[in-house]
Amino acid sequence: MSKAAILGRRMAATLLLGSTALATSAQADTLREALAGAYTTNPTLQAARAQQRATDEEVPIQKSRALPDVSVTGNHIEFVKTSPNSFTTPERRLQIGPDLQVPIYSGGAIKNSIKAAKERVAAGQADLRGTESAIFSQVVAAYMDVLRNEAVVALSENQVEVLGVNLQATSDRFEIGDLTRTDVAQSQSRLAVAQSDLRSAQANLISARETYIQLVGEAPTNLQAPPPLPGLPDTVGTAVVTALENNPDLIAAKERAAAAGFDSEVAGSGRLPTLGAFAGLDYTNYFGTLGGPVSADFNQNETTANFGLQLTIPIFQGGRPAAQQRQAYARETAALEQAVAAERNVIAQVRSAWEAWQAANAIIESSQAAVSAAELSLEGVRAENSIGNRSILDVLNAEQELLGARVQLVTARRNAYVAGFSLLAAMGRAEARDLNLDTGGPLYDPQINYDRVSGKFWDWDRDPEPEAVSTSTVDIPAPDATIGPIDESPVDQSEGD
Repeated sequence: MSKAAILGRRMAATLLLGSTALATSAQADTLREALAGAYTTNPTLQAARAQQRATDEEVPIQKSRALPDVSVTGNHIEFVKTSPNSFTTPERRLQIGPDLQVPIYSGGAIKNSIKAAKERVAAGQADLRGTESAIFSQVVAAYMDVLRNEAVVALSENQVEVLGVNLQATSDRFEIGDLTRTDVAQSQSRLAVAQSDLRSAQANLISARETYIQLVGEAPTNLQAPPPLPGLPDTVGTAVVTALENNPDLIAAKERAAAAGFDSEVAGSGRLPTLGAFAGLDYTNYFGTLGGPVSADFNQNETTANFGLQLTIPIFQGGRPAAQQRQAYARETAALEQAVAAERNVIAQVRSAWEAWQAANAIIESSQAAVSAAELSLEGVRAENSIGNRSILDVLNAEQELLGARVQLVTARRNAYVAGFSLLAAMGRAEARDLNLDTGGPLYDPQINYDRVSGKFWDWDRDPEPEAVSTSTVDIPAPDATIGPIDESPVDQSEGD
């Protein structure tokens, strides 16, 4: 098979991306594999999970305020100079003993702090979902950018070859006096422009591959056409309703507003009484120095114990509780407004993504028609040029028009897929659980860590030392603009548009 024929098959395959299942080699990468790689190794996603685990700890931290506080205090004192009027002052003293503090009533501050912490855990879990879908959206865009730019490079390479053959033919015809130097100059100009366009396309391909490596942690290898997107809505209204129920950013904003409401209750509790119980046990030893000359009349060690209740009733605090509650109310109002802003943003995102998806699909249809028409036009112009009815410039213009139509088609296919995935993300339907990703193990569930730590109260409990989970890309070779081998197997068009 000639190089031109191979390039023709490459263009046919890439022009079909997003609408057919292409047969590929065993070494090919799929979009699902790329998403699974990002799910397990992307540092932004791993950092978000770790940050959520830190948020989980706020619940046991707040719960600890409602539990007894036990401590042991000890001190040893050397009295180097004593009062001359005291005949019983010891020279040294050792005192040691445990103390117990038990909170009984705190005006609702602890109870509402725990509730606020739980709401922030829920908000953080929603934020984690949002981070996951955002990373996936970036991976999909990077994956499609690689495919699109590979197609553009293939088209540009073909254009350079075609224009090179055209220049040679034009020069040969000029030598025999069939064409003018102007025709040759026009062919040379178009070839030079095509060569520069090819270099630009190659740079764009390298950049797209670098972005892919950054997100996925591996170099793209012979990427397959992506599978159909699951669960795309029939109407924009359905998409908006689904998004208002499932969008993680909106859920997180509502949870933070609820947490701010509990913060307001905590601030108001500063006016209320607090009640606590206490108990203590002390052992004291004077080392035989208590009582001076008559020390034999004194016990040199003793043990004492005490317990009781402590009630604190605020009377006047300089207006601090009122200011704190006004501050909390203002923050709660801000959180409520932010929830409304998040709702507006979600609606706008869904409608914009829907329209971008619809527009890209319409452009695909028109671009397919444009490609077919441009191919027929080029064939006719070349035939007419061979009998002298068309100029070389007409042929060059027809070739350029066909190239532009093909580039527009592969770009529209890329845009349609990315817009469709963005629509799913805005609807809260673009996470690993929705895509049934195979990550080689169970999907990450933030609730597992929350359940693990929420009831812990042992001071000496600890987790393993921190270490990075994501992978480095320093050993991945810098990508180039080389396009992989062409698969000669037939293209299955049974699922085409």
